[in-house]
Amino acid sequence: MKKILLAALALPFLLTPAAHAASPIGMTNGFYVDPDSNPAVWVRGHANDGRAAAIRSSIASRPIARWFGAWSGDIKSAVSRYVGATGTKLPVLVAYNIPGRDACGGHSGGGAGSPEAYRAWISAFAAGIGTRPAVVIIEPDSLADFNCMDDAAKATRTAMIKYASEQFKAKAPNTWAYLDAGNAKWVPAATMAQRLDAAGVRNVRGFSINVSNYYTTAESKSYGDTLNASLPGYTKPFVIDTSRNGKGHNGEWCNPAGRKIGTPAQQGGGAEMLLWVKVPGDSDGKCGTAPNTPAGSFDAELAYRLVFGY
Repeated sequence: MKKILLAALALPFLLTPAAHAASPIGMTNGFYVDPDSNPAVWVRGHANDGRAAAIRSSIASRPIARWFGAWSGDIKSAVSRYVGATGTKLPVLVAYNIPGRDACGGHSGGGAGSPEAYRAWISAFAAGIGTRPAVVIIEPDSLADFNCMDDAAKATRTAMIKYASEQFKAKAPNTWAYLDAGNAKWVPAATMAQRLDAAGVRNVRGFSINVSNYYTTAESKSYGDTLNASLPGYTKPFVIDTSRNGKGHNGEWCNPAGRKIGTPAQQGGGAEMLLWVKVPGDSDGKCGTAPNTPAGSFDAELAYRLVFGY
């Protein structure tokens, strides 16, 4: 009887993904700590730096998302290698290659050269994960950054994000994918709910909030709850980026002083998951407390400031 019971309990994990889309959390054992994150690489190369110990213990040793874009080379191979190296741990990835990225003239411009190129790229991204468990944040800011776009451009972008949602649903059945919903103070929740619905949030696990921003977990949860109340007849789980929200937002967005790392990656905590999506120490652009560090590049002083909150 005991053997029969154990076999019955194990049965769901023996079914095909089409028959049973398992939870990536249930299929893994904690979040993956990327040994080649920007902070980890910096620590290895600067062991004698007085800041290294604090950055190692407070940032480099924590689970942080890996961002993928045009710099990643062949995207299917790059994603497959990364997910394949995580063993029994759950990887968190960010897809960041939407054409016309940062449309209003921010520091993170770029993206694929055309909608057709993007469709091929995001399809290959999903295929690179395949049936392995993962968490993916899809295109931070892409549904919030509409202010400088005309109606045709908005429609084109929405269609690309919807296509992405369909690709993850079809090709990465054990991935929990989240469409990005900006932050608590950017787009009214009712408006963002309409955008998420049009962009295919029904096809994926849910939505993400506060990516690369500083709003508190409580503010972000409130926004997520209000957004869910605005979706047309359904709700979705959401995740919150807590990588730099330990002291909240001070009104500045680009490498502001006095911010601090927040709660490390975990299940629950006010959302389905709290995640470090933005890499603490990676610059927002040549601005604020890192006027000479390009967007996406690691700055040890930025990281050190985030550890101690000054």
